[in-house]
Amino acid sequence: MTTAEADVRAVLDRLTEAWNAGDAAAYGRLFTEDADYVTFFGMNFPGREAIESSHRALFDGPLKGSTLTGRLGAGAKVRFVRPDVAVVLVGGGSSLAGADVPDEGRESTVTFVLVQEDGDWLITAFQNTRVSDPRG
Repeated sequence: MTTAEADVRAVLDRLTEAWNAGDAAAYGRLFTEDADYVTFFGMNFPGREAIESSHRALFDGPLKGSTLTGRLGAGAKVRFVRPDVAVVLVGGGSSLAGADVPDEGRESTVTFVLVQEDGDWLITAFQNTRVSDPRG
């Protein structure tokens, strides 16, 4: 594993840690100022400020005490499209009760685009798609 790949995976692990701590500020700091954050409902929260404030509302409200299960960085498929741009695909889930395994129906496939800015890797695009069976 290259240093760049390890650094990208570390960002995803910090994302998990920030979520599990309910720390919206730490969560938001992992994104570029102009990032796009698309939820599994299809809503876009454009920009770091919107990402942080929306997560503050979630962490203080309906997702208080929730956890992201597993370590995102460990299971991620990381592909560098340029030395300073990485596309990451990873499966994950969440538990509203803070469990170590995802609640039923809370598994997702997430796509990240990370860019290197001033030596740091930041998320500039996020797309969360809930896993479901199209056959019903």
